[in-house]
Amino acid sequence: MERTLPPTIRDLLKAQRLAADEAETLAPGTDIVLPSRDTRGVTVVIIAYHSGRILFDSIERVLAEPAVKQLVLIDNGSSERTVELLRDIDEAYERVLLVQGHGNIGFARAANMGAQLANQPWIVFLNPDAILCDGAIEAMVDTALKTPRPCLVGARVLNPDGTEQRGSRRGEVTPVTTLVSLMRLPKYLPFLRSYEIHREDEPLPEAPLPVATVSGACFCIARADFIAVGGFDTRFFLHVEDVDLCWRIRQRGGAVLFHPAAEVIHEGHTSRVDPVFVEMNKGLGLVYYFRKRADTLWRKAYVLALSPLIVGISVLRAALRRRLRDADDFS
Repeated sequence: MERTLPPTIRDLLKAQRLAADEAETLAPGTDIVLPSRDTRGVTVVIIAYHSGRILFDSIERVLAEPAVKQLVLIDNGSSERTVELLRDIDEAYERVLLVQGHGNIGFARAANMGAQLANQPWIVFLNPDAILCDGAIEAMVDTALKTPRPCLVGARVLNPDGTEQRGSRRGEVTPVTTLVSLMRLPKYLPFLRSYEIHREDEPLPEAPLPVATVSGACFCIARADFIAVGGFDTRFFLHVEDVDLCWRIRQRGGAVLFHPAAEVIHEGHTSRVDPVFVEMNKGLGLVYYFRKRADTLWRKAYVLALSPLIVGISVLRAALRRRLRDADDFS
């Protein structure tokens, strides 16, 4: 069921001055004037939902970045203690904008709201459990400024031990490559290696490299480009919206780049949300993405045939993951 935004949030969106060609999509009926802005200024958008203590480590690192002129925090739902601390941060920093009270509207819709409220020309979407490394934002913006648009620049996502995280750079996401990767088949059947979409085991490139898909944990995009392609598809509730955005950027003749020197440490699996809920949404998101791309009767048929398997494997993976509790947030 479609949620209605609280009046305070609607007022915020109307107050944000947007470019004239954004008005119809984002704020119908609003008089629009584009203010002058720093061409390198960055808005970081973080979506929180029972994210745990690491959220505040992430926020602290973002606020230490000189390039970040604005931090937009969209709280889709948090524990009472987290809500209080987020409000303290909002009051302490003029460049922080906190949005609460709308409930869990899903990642894609919340991220689009963050983009609407952004007042800088560049947006960096950052997971609430990801920690920026020195120079990451500047590196992504520098590359984007030199690349024909539309373009999207993804960071190199690292595990806490410093190894590159699975999903940081990927090939084309299809039903077959997805099943091969979900079941880790190349590990047992080496002849399927060519169907493995993940590229973290390949040599690290010396410069930004075009890829089919980057991780949604941290990436940079011009606000104008994000708006022009329609933002995230809000029919994705959680997961796969980043894969879809990369595909749509490429469909428009744009570039999706993996930046080897722009690093972020992604903790992963810190949310206090039932893993079955997370993986179910991932599986359903993949099915929707494949149906969206299926342009022939044959492709529609094989997507339909493989859909139960994709969702089933996703949910089975969740059964092996322990759910965290809100009570653990600050213990």
